[in-house]
Formats: sequence, C-alpha cells, structure tokens
Amino acid sequence: MGLTSKKVLLAALLLAIALFIATVWLWPRLSRRGTLPVLGRVGALLGTQLALLAALGLAANDSFGFYASWADLFGRERAPGVVIDHTMGSPQDGGMRVLGTVRTDLPGGRAPRRGGQIQQIAIAGGASGITSTAYVYLPPEYFRQPSARFPAVLVLTGYPGTAESLYKKLKYPAIAARQVRAGTERPMVLVMMRPTVAPPRDTECTDVPHGPQVETFFAKDLPKALGARYRIAPGARNWGVIGDSTGGYCALKLAMSDPGAYSAAVGLSADYGAPQDATTGDLYGGDPARRCAADLTWRLQHLPHPPVSLLVTSSRRGERNYRATVRFIAAAGAPTHVSSIILPTGGHNFTTWSREIPSALAWLSSRLGGGPVSPDR
Repeated sequence: MGLTSKKVLLAALLLAIALFIATVWLWPRLSRRGTLPVLGRVGALLGTQLALLAALGLAANDSFGFYASWADLFGRERAPGVVIDHTMGSPQDGGMRVLGTVRTDLPGGRAPRRGGQIQQIAIAGGASGITSTAYVYLPPEYFRQPSARFPAVLVLTGYPGTAESLYKKLKYPAIAARQVRAGTERPMVLVMMRPTVAPPRDTECTDVPHGPQVETFFAKDLPKALGARYRIAPGARNWGVIGDSTGGYCALKLAMSDPGAYSAAVGLSADYGAPQDATTGDLYGGDPARRCAADLTWRLQHLPHPPVSLLVTSSRRGERNYRATVRFIAAAGAPTHVSSIILPTGGHNFTTWSREIPSALAWLSSRLGGGPVSPDR
C-alpha cells in the first residue's frame, strides 16, 4: 500500500491504539522485578511510542503532502519513467501528451462543460532535456467557448511536495471555479506541478551548471509545450505563476529572471534566496555572481527592475519570512510592481496558504490578459 493510502493511516492508528490497550492491560504483569519484566516495560513503552509517532507522521503527511511515496520518503525517488512516443516529438524538439484525466469533487465535475476537467500530462522539454508530469485544470468555459483563448497560471508546490496536494488539499481548481461563478476572477488554465522536476534534488528552479536546467524548463519548455496543446493566449502577459514556500521563491524568481515568460507572480510564504544544503548541493558552480543573482532582494537592489507584477505574503506572527518580506517590498520600484498580503498571525502551512489563495488568484486574474477572454482569430 502507498504512503498516502488511507488504509496505511488507518492501520497505523489501529496499531497505536491496540498497543496502548495492550500496555495498560499487561502493565501489572510487567511491574514485577527482574530482567524480563524490565525489558517488557521498555518494549511496551517503545512500541507504543513508535506506533503513535508513525500514526502522527502519516496524518501530518496526509494533511500537508510532504512525501508522495515510500521511495520519496526514503530519498529513492528518481525522474519519472515517462514514455515519449513520436507524437510528442523528439527530446530535442520537446512536446507533451495527455496521460489521462483525474476524477474531481468539483460541482458538475463529471461533465467538463459544467465542472471543467483536470488532465494529467507529461511534458518533454526540448531546450532543457527534462521530462516531468503535471496536472492541468481546464475551466468549464474552456469547453463552452471553443474559439476562446485563456490566460494560464503555473501553480507550484514547495519542496519536496506533491502535485496532487494542489487540487486535493489546497483546492486551487475548486477555489478558481467558485470565484469565476462569483464574478471575482476570470477563467484561467491552471498548470499544477511540483518544482522538483529533477528528483530528489532541490534545484530551487535554477539552471545548474553541468546539471539540471530547471529554469529553462519552466521559462521556455513548459509555456511552449502547453501553448501548442491548449488554447492559451500567447505571450508573457497571459502567463502567471504562483507557489508556496520553495514554490513561492521559484514563482518570484521565474518572473523576475524571465519576464518574457511570466508577467505576474505570487510567492506564498516565499523565501527570497536559495539555501545551500544536502538537498541542493552547489547550484551555482562556485560562481559568486550567480549566487548573488539568486537572491531576489539583492536583484532589486543592484539590477534593473523587470516589468512584472509581484504579490508576496507573510504573517506578522508565525512566519519566518516576515522581516525578509518587508525588506523585499522596500527594495522594489517601478517598473516592478509589488503587492502584499500580510496576515496578523499564520504559520508556514496549508491552513495559512488556504486563507491567501482566493485573494492571490483574483489578483493574478486582474494582472493577466489585460481584459476579457478574447476569441480566436
């Protein structure tokens, strides 16, 4: 059974309860003196504690989506084995294909014209050489307006993250659909994936010297592949990106470094610089200039400001990035436009991001496309 299986979580909970009951029941017998009773008490307490910790860990993973599989948990995750056939194009040319559709709990979700559709796709990057999977949400209007083109938003998880959490836990499609019906948001195509496209390495969406070209994948390959398959309006003015935690850093970085690809970005609880640790390795080939350029506040202080719109979020209490967010906002200036959502309290978690996503999506909608959805010509 998979790590995220409800059966695994239920089994862990039942095991913890059973061991607790057994410990209470057997404790009088284990309270005697002697080596065996002492070992029995140690074993009973240790087993109960381990079972309880395992159940709590599985429950936390189910809620926050830290790991998608046992291999992911134990660091054995490798690049997905996606078969690229001739209809996708050669690895040099790039392309994409649809792997299937995902059942959703959206109202009218069984009928695309009423509830939209989520498709699982494989993207082969011609420029980067990276192949990865994603989930694409097509709003109901995509099926009801067959001659219309739509703005698109790349939605990124944190590290390591699971793409499924974006529609299962954070409910991006459901929020978007609700706001479109309420008239506070335009219909948009959502491309949901994790930034870990070269697992298990945390590349921080960087073109690593002699390594994975992740920024190229997101800035060039992905918009090109999606634009060729779906009716997405062309140009950076119709592409935005949003992410939480590491995904938030990636979102801001992609827009600032590649304004020709993304014109608007949202960083939910984002960092403003990339760490260097065991998960990242050396991302810059020892080049201090590349490291400085990866610091987003440094970029605003020392490089020309790109013509993009950015939204950053934090909390005065509970978020570690509050002071860095204030510094980032202070460093910005035209033609970079910065907005913010600052909550009184809120931690670095799904609950906080769920409070910010509705306003963030509405903000993105107002920045993309420059007007109502336009028909094909």
